[in-house]
This record gives sequence, C-alpha cells and structure tokens, in this order.
Amino acid sequence: MSLTSKILMIRPKTFRSNEQTIGDNFFQKKELKNTNKVFKQVINEFENFTKKLIKNDIDVKIFEGNELVENPDEIFPNNWIAFDDNKIGIFSMYAKNRRTEINYNHVLRLNINNYKIFDYSKYAEKNLFLEGTGSVVLDRVNKKAYCCESERSSKKLFLKFCDDFEYKPVYFNAYHVVRNKKRKIYHTNVMMSIGDKLCVICLDSVDDINQKKKLIDNICDSNTILEINEEQMDNFAGNIIFLKSKKNETQIVMSDRAFRSLKNKQLKTLEKTGNIIKSPIPKIENYSGGSIRCMIAEIF
Repeated sequence: MSLTSKILMIRPKTFRSNEQTIGDNFFQKKELKNTNKVFKQVINEFENFTKKLIKNDIDVKIFEGNELVENPDEIFPNNWIAFDDNKIGIFSMYAKNRRTEINYNHVLRLNINNYKIFDYSKYAEKNLFLEGTGSVVLDRVNKKAYCCESERSSKKLFLKFCDDFEYKPVYFNAYHVVRNKKRKIYHTNVMMSIGDKLCVICLDSVDDINQKKKLIDNICDSNTILEINEEQMDNFAGNIIFLKSKKNETQIVMSDRAFRSLKNKQLKTLEKTGNIIKSPIPKIENYSGGSIRCMIAEIF
C-alpha cells in the first residue's frame, strides 16, 4: 500500500479564521473582514480545486459540512480521520471548537465494511492530542510514522497510534522563525510529505543534529529527499500530497502558492515522479493556516 486514488473532502458550511487555533498556528492570519464575501471565495476555491482533482482521475468523495454547528476549520478532515489498511483512526483535537468536526455518519456513508476503528478522541479530556495526518506523516510503504512535537501532537498518543497501526515511530522537534522568534511547527505535514519514493522536507527546521541524522537515516532507507527551505515551507511547499489516478499514475497535488515558491530544479524532480496538479486557494491558506494536504483525507 502506497498511494490512493480515493479521497474524502468536506465542503464547508462555516469558514473563518479560528480564534482557538491562531495561538500556535503561525501560518494563520488574524483579520477576517467581510466574512460572507470571504466564505463565497473559499467555496469557489474549493469547487475549482475538486474539479481539477476529478479531471485528473481522482475519486473524490465530497461530504457536506455541519449546518447545525459552527466548525470554522471543517474544510480540513485529515485532522480528525485517517484510513490505513482496514483501520480507521478518529483523532483527538486540540481546539475545543474543532472537536465537533468529528462526524461518524461520514464513516457510515463511505460504506466501508470490516474496518477496525481506533477512537482517540476521548484523550482530549486528558489533554492528550494527536491531529491525524496533520500531526503524523505516514510512509505507508515502509510502515514508518513521523511526528514533530507540538501542543497538538502528544508523544504518548503518537506512540499508542504507532502501536495500534503497526508503524515505526520517528519523533522529533521542528521549528520555524516567526517575528524573529523560534516557534514550534504546529503540524508535521507543513514541513514534510512522503510519496512513493520521494520525501519533500524542510530539514532546516530540525535543529538537533542527532534528531536530524535519525530523520535522514529513516527517510533515506527507501526514499530520495527533496529538500525545501524555510521560506518555501512557509509558502506551504511541504503541505503537498502524493496521490494516484484511477489509471495508477502518480499525481502530486499542491497549492498555486506552493508551486510558485519552488525552484525549477525542484519542480523538475517532482515532475519526474508524477504529474503536478496545482490550484490557487489563497483565502483558505491565509485565514486557516492550512493548505492542500490538510483538505484531503486519503481512503485506503
């Protein structure tokens, strides 16, 4: 199992800059004026993006967001649900107003049978958090899981996940500079992404020499590294996702902003791996602090 052509996405009913996540998400902008106008722009970005995915032969399951409860980040299902080898993980969310994103009816609508569900959402009551494939980047071929420490990624819960899903854990610290101060990176999936045989990663964000060596050794066991710098990471070049079409062709999905941040040599390396799908989502990126990868929950 490596890449999938089946994905879950949520068409949001609510969108705004989440006041409960901005404290540790330094990719997120605070001001959001004229909310209704911005929401319409977000829906337009979402629809244009999903059309591109479908045009490139990706099987997109689109479910509607919650009309009864305001979930400002519900456009990012990968934080609360993940699928892997007949297993489903339901995750523990750091922000209280994100815990209502969890929707068990969506799981039922997928008509998935014989899947074992591991529900970690109850750990939020113990202040232990792990936000799906935001917190954890999976090398599904080699059964390795990567996680950088943050308020949203508990080591204890990460190790439990790895035990339940049978992954080798690789836990480390990663930072970026925000207003001249080093800050923890809130989610692992903004600084790295792993495809079939290629890993895109910002190694500059890992300061500890021993951790960096361990990270490189684990990745280079079976993947080539494509390194990005911190500026590119801040433009979501690490928040990309490797999928495959129904014809088994590799599709590398990223935002237009991420694409524009990459150099020609880096793009050529990616193009040797697969077809690049890029889509502009500026409102989503600016006001939520997340990008393309966060919008997609892979179905295996």
